[in-house]
Amino acid sequence: MRVIKKYANRKLYDTIDKKYISLERLSELVREGEDISVVDNITGEDLTSSIMSQVLVRDNKESKTEVPSSILVQLIRKGGGTVIDYAKKYASLWQSAVTMADDEIEKIVNLLIKNKEISEVEGNTLKEEVLGYADNLKNWIAEKIDQRVSEVSKMMNLATKEHINHLNEIIESLSDKVKDLEKSIGDKKSK
Repeated sequence: MRVIKKYANRKLYDTIDKKYISLERLSELVREGEDISVVDNITGEDLTSSIMSQVLVRDNKESKTEVPSSILVQLIRKGGGTVIDYAKKYASLWQSAVTMADDEIEKIVNLLIKNKEISEVEGNTLKEEVLGYADNLKNWIAEKIDQRVSEVSKMMNLATKEHINHLNEIIESLSDKVKDLEKSIGDKKSK
């Protein structure tokens, strides 16, 4: 477990890397699968949920996405003590959804069901939602990549397939006109 100390000046200190880190770096560590514990430097109080909430809000603001309300409702229904645990699991699952294979998502949800942390119905719902959002995100990413490639091609004035097809049509048309002119000139010379 990677222990992060929070100082009174709000700075976060990574006890493993022996240096101060930002919320962005903390988010990266969580996405990389690190188990994180954030504690108050003076009191030793566990501040993990508070800091991870800040990370989640920060990441959501940057990505312009929101956690679906259905998941938030499920978290509230589970009660105060388990909300933090579920939030950590759900947040980790959402952050990893883009890169995880479908079978990995299924393994995690099945483990949550097996450990009786969620019901089978909740597990199936969660699985459908995560896979649906992951697919939507993958499609959005693919669209953005296509859009950027198109923009870069235009900026660099690169020919697209459509441009080349159009140029080929023009060349064929001009070739036909040249042949017609040559034939016309040949006919005039023979008279």
